[in-house]
Amino acid sequence: MCIISYIRHIGGHAERVNSIGQMIDNRKHFTDTLGFHRTVGAVTWIRSSGQRGTADISARYNGVSIKIEVKIGRDRQSPTQASCQRQIEAAGGVYYFAKDFESFYQWFNEKFMT
Repeated sequence: MCIISYIRHIGGHAERVNSIGQMIDNRKHFTDTLGFHRTVGAVTWIRSSGQRGTADISARYNGVSIKIEVKIGRDRQSPTQASCQRQIEAAGGVYYFAKDFESFYQWFNEKFMT
C-alpha cells in the first residue's frame, strides 16, 4: 500500500490489481437439535476475468506504464508472470519486482526523478 500511496502522492496514478477471482460461499451454518453448531456446503472460486500473471500494482508516472510485482520472502516469479513481464516490456512498459518499500523507493527515484 505504501508503493501506491507514494506514486499517488507525487502525482502519478497507481492501483492494486486483484487477480485472484471471486469467492462464492455456499456454506450454510445452523444449530442442530442437540445445540451443536454445524456447517454444510463448500466454498468455490470463480476465476478472475483479468489476465493471469498480471502484476500486483499497475501504475503510470510521467506517461510511462509501470507494473510492479510485490514479492515477499521466498516468493518467486511464476512462468505466467514471466510471460506477462515480457509482454509489458516488449510494449515499452517498465516492470519491477518490489521486495520492500525502501528498495522500491530507491529504484523509482533513480529511474524517474533524476
